[in-house]
Amino acid sequence: PLSKMATTIDNSNAAQATKKKHLGIPEAVFVEDVDTYMKQPGNETADIALRKMEEQYQKYKYMELNLSQKKLRLKNQIPQMTQTLEILRHMQKKKETTEPMETRFVLAHNLYCKASVPPTEKVCLWLGANVMLEYDIDEAQALLEKNLSTASRSLDTVEEDLDFLRDQFTTTEVNMARVYNWDVKRRQKETLSKSAEKS
Repeated sequence: PLSKMATTIDNSNAAQATKKKHLGIPEAVFVEDVDTYMKQPGNETADIALRKMEEQYQKYKYMELNLSQKKLRLKNQIPQMTQTLEILRHMQKKKETTEPMETRFVLAHNLYCKASVPPTEKVCLWLGANVMLEYDIDEAQALLEKNLSTASRSLDTVEEDLDFLRDQFTTTEVNMARVYNWDVKRRQKETLSKSAEKS
């Protein structure tokens, strides 16, 4: 009995973890029995039930758009952070020497400039929204490593959420097809019973 109870608790915890994991994305419940589903309040007709499902489907589409944009943004940020970290590591090695570092930097889109950078302990990082702050190289490296780790975890989460959303699309589409088919069969029965009454 104790092992059974422990298994139930584990399953319950796993279900809660999944719900928390995809917080904000409602789970589409598969309609097992369409007859029972159509008897629920708010499902007076198949058109009303289908309209509700279509609204839910459109919400999923909106969520997918937002998550796809976030994924694209993260996929662009991660290589930039990685490249900046490589530069910082190179500067870390050069700060003990006296020889300047020859480099190129971006002035504008596709416009680069050559520069000779003397060894330094400081570096300036763009933080976004036209904000730049000066850091020690060690602090900048720690900050970027933390941001890179956070961005990588966020990308993993977004990809998992997109996978979860695809499952919700499939479930909703199947539910819509089942309700539509149920309605077609119901109408066919009504037509057959009316024609039987006439004859």
